[in-house]
Amino acid sequence: MQVFRALLLILVSSFFGMRLTAQATQPATTGPVQSPAAGQNPQATQGTPDQNSTRDLKVIPKSGITVAVSIPRSYALVIGIAAYKNLPASAQLEFPNRDAEDIYAALISPEGGQFPAENVHKLINERATVANIRHEIEDWLPSVTKDNDRVLIYFAGHGFVSGGKGYLAPYDVDIHNVATTAYPMESLGSTVGGRIKGKWKVLITDACHSGAITPETDRKQVNQSLLDLQKSLFSLTASRDREQSFESDKWGGGHGIFTYYVVKGLEGEADTDGDGVVSADELAEYVHTNVRLATDARQNPTSERGSFDPNMVLAYNASRVKGANLPPPQFGNLIVEANMDNTEIWVDGRSAGIVSKDKPLRLPGIAPGAHTIKGVHMGYEPDGPREEQVYPGQDTTVSIRLLIARRANHAAVDEFDKGIDFYNKGYAENYKKAAEHFEKAIQIDSKYSQAYLYLGRVDNALFQDDQAQAAFKQAIDLDPDYMEARASYGAALLDTGNLDEAIRQLNVVTRREPTRGMAWYLESQAYFRKDDYADAKTAAETAIKLNPKNAEAHFWLAESLRHLKQPTEAEAEYNSYLALSNFDTGKAGQLNYYVAGYLLGLGKKKRAAQTDIWKELRGQASLGLCDSEYMQKQLDPAIRDCNTALTYMPNDLFANYRLGVLYSEKFNQHNEIAMLAAAKTHFDAAIAANPEANEADRARKYVKNIASVLAQVR
Repeated sequence: MQVFRALLLILVSSFFGMRLTAQATQPATTGPVQSPAAGQNPQATQGTPDQNSTRDLKVIPKSGITVAVSIPRSYALVIGIAAYKNLPASAQLEFPNRDAEDIYAALISPEGGQFPAENVHKLINERATVANIRHEIEDWLPSVTKDNDRVLIYFAGHGFVSGGKGYLAPYDVDIHNVATTAYPMESLGSTVGGRIKGKWKVLITDACHSGAITPETDRKQVNQSLLDLQKSLFSLTASRDREQSFESDKWGGGHGIFTYYVVKGLEGEADTDGDGVVSADELAEYVHTNVRLATDARQNPTSERGSFDPNMVLAYNASRVKGANLPPPQFGNLIVEANMDNTEIWVDGRSAGIVSKDKPLRLPGIAPGAHTIKGVHMGYEPDGPREEQVYPGQDTTVSIRLLIARRANHAAVDEFDKGIDFYNKGYAENYKKAAEHFEKAIQIDSKYSQAYLYLGRVDNALFQDDQAQAAFKQAIDLDPDYMEARASYGAALLDTGNLDEAIRQLNVVTRREPTRGMAWYLESQAYFRKDDYADAKTAAETAIKLNPKNAEAHFWLAESLRHLKQPTEAEAEYNSYLALSNFDTGKAGQLNYYVAGYLLGLGKKKRAAQTDIWKELRGQASLGLCDSEYMQKQLDPAIRDCNTALTYMPNDLFANYRLGVLYSEKFNQHNEIAMLAAAKTHFDAAIAANPEANEADRARKYVKNIASVLAQVR
């Protein structure tokens, strides 16, 4: 008996980290990802297999000969710190956090860096502690990168010198305890050069802002420390010698001047030869030229070319491929003014920023030639798109005039209101009737963006995914700044597993309207399903701050905390979700609130009614609660909550497997034969649920050993 009990103890495996919700089982578009190594932050997303590490894109350069552009598997760390915990007001910065968010957006864009979203980790403000920076640089990147990868590290914040050595200043830097609270540039260089693998390594630093934070700080030494890093990488720094790095609201509405041009360059403005590729040399030349001109030579970005590959691809945009030889451009500037506050400006199909009546939007560094400009404002007919010429070295002023308020036809509004009445009642039959009225409203008024939004929501609830996404896209095309429609589109993309595009759409919303809680909770789910648990946690926490009663935000926060191995905190959040979602399932209106407002984007393809969604989420929460309790070795509460999960999901493989493990543990502790019988029942159920699953394989081993023990007892 003692021998068998030892075998049971060996077979009992830690289950947290393996248990994924149904939402989390969607395959990543970049290939499979491995679990984090022991002792590492579970945020650490592992790489895809070598055979899936590149994407070859065809491009026709000016010669007319088709060549392949190979995009390696890519990883990036983006750090931006504007508000420092321990520094005086005079040393705080204004735009590094925004700089970092825009770098992130440029890197994950399919028309830019083409980095998979889950492979780009962000540390913004309070998340950019010295411990987190050290973990990302010294643990995560060395653990995931391989020899043929592309790796980029971006830092915006303070740099300083102490004891003759250069440091990057984390959020929690203490100038009285530099050795343990700052990150040495020497460590950065040795790790990037020696432990982080990759054929293309890029370091972009904006670390010499005005406002010295120690008496010893010398910008010349800071810059030289950055440039003296390992020579096997492409290093681009914001300034040289004793120059400072400027930030101002005159660049794209508010940026560090250096980072503004880095972002514009990655978006394609640095592609001087018209082949669609932004190379390291092109980016360096573009940034240096424009920053120097913009600051009257007071700031001169510097690049350390070392031994990096001149063919290094930093960004690629096929739409910018030109068919003819082009002379090197001398860049011009766009100055956009508008007659209405909060007007969004689009340049060549990309959002370029927001302009107000009394504050023109200045967009320097634009390649000369024709560009399409459009101004949009929700509820108004757009101005444009129209073509404007940008001339070398000159300002081109564009006046946007939004004059015609878009008012839906009265008959269309009547149909829309009828549709809303049915929509609010919930259930499939009412949704179908609502769709009829929304479609009639659109027939009467083809520019009725709100009708397209709700038609998309109805189609989503009826599992008509293609129609739903088409309707959401049409609403956005009509009103590009319709953030509610963009958030719903992101949710629909989650439903079909298009996680990368969902993150891009939701990222637009959270940057443009940071108080929109729905977008934050959906972004949390998207990051979670990409195994980026730290960003999922941050997004969920933001959603909860905006709306503490958003039940699903608590759910995704709990899921993220559990995978980050914080079971006590996860347990509290699961309980919050269960309390907030404890609705009377007979009340259609309350459940409709779930579907219409917050259960978009669950990735479910089998639900038949709202009640099924409600039951499954509560079941998943009970199972997560069970897991969290098991991680804390609270066996009896874990058994209780796993049994609760089975009341919602009777045939769930994971719940049954977990109960089998729990009853086996109880047997190991108390030697109660009844526990073995209960364990066998649930292991059998797990095997029946999916005989091919790994858990089913483990369950069969348990069952075999349980049978041996029971035979000895008899």
